[in-house]
Amino acid sequence: MLNLSNLKVDIEGSRILNGISLSVAAGELVCLVGRNGAGKTTTFRSIMGYRRAVSGDIAFEGTDLTKLPTWQIAQRGIGFSPEESEVYADLTVAENIELSTWTRAAGRPAAVRIAEAYTVFPNLRQYLARGGAQLSGGERKMVSIARALTLDPKLLLLDEPFEGLSPAIIPLIAKGVASIRTMGKGVLIAESNVHHIPDYVDRIYVLERGEVMFEGTLTQAYQDRDVMRVIAGKIDVAS
Repeated sequence: MLNLSNLKVDIEGSRILNGISLSVAAGELVCLVGRNGAGKTTTFRSIMGYRRAVSGDIAFEGTDLTKLPTWQIAQRGIGFSPEESEVYADLTVAENIELSTWTRAAGRPAAVRIAEAYTVFPNLRQYLARGGAQLSGGERKMVSIARALTLDPKLLLLDEPFEGLSPAIIPLIAKGVASIRTMGKGVLIAESNVHHIPDYVDRIYVLERGEVMFEGTLTQAYQDRDVMRVIAGKIDVAS
């Protein structure tokens, strides 16, 4: 589905991504893990066309994305929920979620896609008429993911979906992500806190200073002292 190969990206003359490679298959949950500044958001913004690669490949279902504008990337079936959620304050919850059906009008009927989003986050039904400015951080995050889902994507990019949320909200987001995965959609999550990585993740990539230093399962990461020093600080890891 998604394949990044030797991707290099500069920002204002500084190398931010230095040859990273990763892949996400349909129905797979993959997590890109790294400390703040490691290059996770730049990776996502490069996939979506906000940042242009110096070199390397970004392929989605065999199509090169590196020269496409963002709206065409979205139309090809990649949904993006940014770290800041970016819910429109002047729109209601219902309007925010419906918005993506206008962006990608082809495919399944809008009503079906909207109903599916509320199945993933049923709590949002009680806030349909509430304005985006009146939502809590957790509610905005659910709206942001639901809005990306109504695009009817084959792949979802979720940037820090658990960051800054209350402990009561995190399980609701995690349950929603799990249900999205069962729909056969690929999901790529960026996460800085190793303790927020869902235990049902298929594979993780650890990013450090713009390079992938580890690829494997979450269990394997916990058993690698060097990896854990990077993503969780200096801790004792059971042998």
